Amino acid sequence: MGFPNPSIGGSAVQGALGPGEHGSAPARGAGRVRGRYLTRIAWWLVFIIGVLYFFIPLYGTLDFSLKSKPFLSAYTAILNDSQFVSTLTYSFVAGILTIIVSVLIIVPTAFWVRLKYPGLRPIIEFITLLPFVIPPIILVFGLDNTYGTQPLALTNSDNGLNVLLVAAYVILSFPYMYRAVDTGLRAIDIQSLTEASQSLGAGWIRILWQVILPNLRTSLLSGAFLTLAIVVGEFTIATFLSRPAFAPFLGLVGDERPYEQAALALVSFGITWVAMILIAIIGRNSRSRIRVTVG
Repeated sequence: MGFPNPSIGGSAVQGALGPGEHGSAPARGAGRVRGRYLTRIAWWLVFIIGVLYFFIPLYGTLDFSLKSKPFLSAYTAILNDSQFVSTLTYSFVAGILTIIVSVLIIVPTAFWVRLKYPGLRPIIEFITLLPFVIPPIILVFGLDNTYGTQPLALTNSDNGLNVLLVAAYVILSFPYMYRAVDTGLRAIDIQSLTEASQSLGAGWIRILWQVILPNLRTSLLSGAFLTLAIVVGEFTIATFLSRPAFAPFLGLVGDERPYEQAALALVSFGITWVAMILIAIIGRNSRSRIRVTVG
């Protein structure tokens, strides 16, 4: 009784597989490496195009602003203009008030909807998206007609106009602030946090202030930055309400002093970036979450 020859059997198997099957695993590995390499090149191309798209206009603006004579005179004129400081301060104060009011409205609403009435989320999302559909000119026209007569004639005083301005900005901030808060609530277990807090005797206000808000700090900072950027750059509402905001001042400078307008745009851009860096630093230092434990 004889034993089969292994070399013959191996030759038979190789013949059955065919010449095209030899080295298939190395070929697939090389294909995967080539695919990752091409994907990396494609992402680098997208990144480079994005950087060029972002910085080329800035470079053009900088080059135009430096053409003023004498050198850097546009920047010195802007920084020495009292209206620059006053209008920028006014817009920042309006932005801070807008953020506070938005947080007081959005956080309890989003928390309550997600905790008790999840079926209302599509309706709330639709309502918060309305500022994308309704132009600011329509919004300010409606505010002026509604609050221009008695019994709520807010347009007859500066304080009333300031209230209308902040109220309009709060509406404009809804899409950004609500989605930032909703994303933050989705990342935490609000049901367990709420039940644990209630078991320790905490009321609803204390739960929101000491448990929910600390867990939403990063999300609130993101929404606050977007809101502040919108307020500082908003032109239509501030112009029609005759408010001394930064965006109307920027447009006024452009009508008479084009070099200074370019310098002003870059200075405001730099201030915005400083604010964004500060928000990133604060957010990086506040990643710890509040956990409620019993026992």
